[in-house]
This record gives sequence, C-alpha cells and structure tokens, in this order.
Amino acid sequence: MTVHDAAAYILEQGGEMTAMKLQKLVYYSQCWSLVWDETPLFEEVIEAWANGPVSPDLYAAHKGRFKVAPGSIPGNPSTLSADQRATIDEVMKFYGAKSAQWLSDLTHLEAPWRMARERAGASDGQNCQEPITLSDMHEYYSGLGQEPAKE
Repeated sequence: MTVHDAAAYILEQGGEMTAMKLQKLVYYSQCWSLVWDETPLFEEVIEAWANGPVSPDLYAAHKGRFKVAPGSIPGNPSTLSADQRATIDEVMKFYGAKSAQWLSDLTHLEAPWRMARERAGASDGQNCQEPITLSDMHEYYSGLGQEPAKE
C-alpha cells in the first residue's frame, strides 16, 4: 500500500476536497495507524512544510491543483486491508468535516510537526523538507489516547 492508495481511498470516501485537506487527512491516517495498528499505513515520508505535514510523493501527484477529486490521484483503494480502511474511516469521522485551514492550524499546534521544523532550524513560514519521524508521530498521538483529540 502506498500514500497514493491511501489518498485515493480518502477521496473515494470524502469526495472532492482541497489538496491541503487531503494532505492533512493522509497525515492523520498515518499517525493513527501507528497508534491503533502499531504499523505505518504507508512507507512514503511526510515532511514538515510551512503549511503543515506534506507527503512529497502525494504532492507530486496533485501539484498545481487547488482541489482534487476521486479518481484524480493514481492510487488503488482496493489494495487497503480491512484494518487500513477502518483506520482511515475513523480518521475521516473525526477530521473529515474540518476545513483545510483548521487541520493545518491543528498540525501546527502538535509536537511532531514542530519538532521536525525545530530540527531543521526552520522559522514560521520558511520552506522546510525535514521528515516528520514515525517515532515522533507514534509517541505524540499515543499520548492522546485511543481516539483523535477533541477540540
């Protein structure tokens, strides 16, 4: 399973959305997979960009587009296991109705994104390609309990 497969499933479930929102939903799906399933959802790296966590591999698939629609990302949702679908479904239940900006703002408050940017010495608004480590994601989100944090 790849980040494109996860993104394709998210779009299949959530319909058209902004590219920024898709990136944040992919990020949260990865984070909660690490907590709930004790394994990464996909192997591609997520970096601490200025507007929050971004998968460069996924970005390459939607670069230049503000909105992305089901079928527009070259992924195959049928490759997801039942557990992987369940993880993404739970993430969508909590985060799916939130705006892209709300999700971006939330990621800026959370430790994994901030720690990656601190490692890189990146200031607010500055470009950064520092990876957000799986261990930072797992440690932080495990501390929130077994459900996504409430507002």
